[in-house]
Amino acid sequence: MKKTMLIFFLLIVSLSVYAQRIPSVGVIPFGISGGGVTAADAANLTNRVVNEFTSWGTLTVTQDTAGAEYIVRGTLSRQGGNFVLNATTTLVSSGQVLNQYNEQAQVLNDISIPMFCAKAVERVPLPNYLLGTWQASITMPDGPVVCVIEFRSDRTVRVERFDTWEHRQNNALRYEGYGTGTYTYAGFANRNINVGGRQIRVDATISVNLTLEETLPDQASVNQSGISLVFNGDRTSFEIVNGMLQCGRNFDGPSVYHSDVLGFTQFRKIR
Repeated sequence: MKKTMLIFFLLIVSLSVYAQRIPSVGVIPFGISGGGVTAADAANLTNRVVNEFTSWGTLTVTQDTAGAEYIVRGTLSRQGGNFVLNATTTLVSSGQVLNQYNEQAQVLNDISIPMFCAKAVERVPLPNYLLGTWQASITMPDGPVVCVIEFRSDRTVRVERFDTWEHRQNNALRYEGYGTGTYTYAGFANRNINVGGRQIRVDATISVNLTLEETLPDQASVNQSGISLVFNGDRTSFEIVNGMLQCGRNFDGPSVYHSDVLGFTQFRKIR
């Protein structure tokens, strides 16, 4: 019986780590105000907003109020030489307007839908798939270089291990660092970026600021912004596709390592 209860407890803990609540947002078909805009224009923008929200994978999106926790209402108008989309986001349970915002452009199709959507859910608690403890490992001739890092819900970071490594004149130095830091996470910032001539759809953009101890001098701090992440299907691993968390230098050519800079890019979730 005790063994069964232990297994059940571990299962609940495991599910709580990986499963995060998905908020539901209803996008009401946008209205129009004044001349110079049509119902078809408003419908086009409504569909673009719904498609953008849906592509994030962090929201349940409907085009009505049924079952929605948050409601987005918008009105399209023509003001001077610009098309203007004004909108509000409301918390259904209380009727409270969480925020009011707008996007505008001289050409209807130039209205920034990603920016509009980011403003719309500014105060909606989106799931943060970075929460938890992650590990990266780089195989080197003298053994693995390892990073173990925990991203917490209060946007702080605990670095359990951050190896720094250097190879110079046939000598390798390795220090097992540790430390603390902060991070930002934009799970709605998923978009196509160009990486080495390829278009890659990224799932999130983060910035990381780490203060480390017991490291090589060049790696006493790690400050990276605009890092783009791609998660696997069940979000138990991610890859940094436009950079790295730099952890060392190779001064002795490709016989040691293919690059003169060493950095962590591939992470798997361990807790």
